[in-house]
Amino acid sequence: MRKSAAAAGSSVFFALAPGTVAVLLPWWLTAWASGSWWLPLRLVGLLPLVVGAVVLLSAFARFVADGLGTPAPVAPTEHLVVSGFYQYVRNPMYVAVVAAIVGQGLLLARPVLFVYGGFAWLTMWAFARWYEEPVLRERFGAEYERYRRAVPGWWPRLTPWRDSAAG
Repeated sequence: MRKSAAAAGSSVFFALAPGTVAVLLPWWLTAWASGSWWLPLRLVGLLPLVVGAVVLLSAFARFVADGLGTPAPVAPTEHLVVSGFYQYVRNPMYVAVVAAIVGQGLLLARPVLFVYGGFAWLTMWAFARWYEEPVLRERFGAEYERYRRAVPGWWPRLTPWRDSAAG
């Protein structure tokens, strides 16, 4: 896939998938109305919200630049993406979306977003476990297996992973 097509497809998927899960549904659940928690605690919510947004944007960019594809199952990457935040955790997009939801929960002082974040994480975990992992195993074989064994799925490593077998 050409980078321009990958960028266009990734942009559409970004708006549809994380845009829905991390923006539209939290808005629907809260109407951005905030509660009355202690202000410093609410401001702490900015950290996971901003970090989540940065990680998410970076991960999408990696799919275009390094993978020559999109995160959407209908237009997958040509190459296994193991750079950037993928060196630390196998599912940085999902972790970032949950972080953004938790950040919104703190910022808006709305506990419903923590419940929703848990439900969203469980849904993403099931999708990764029962769909993505088997597809990646079939598509990328030993390369994915080395990566899967070395990089945790949900809690980041402290040091970046480098594939010593790749060269």
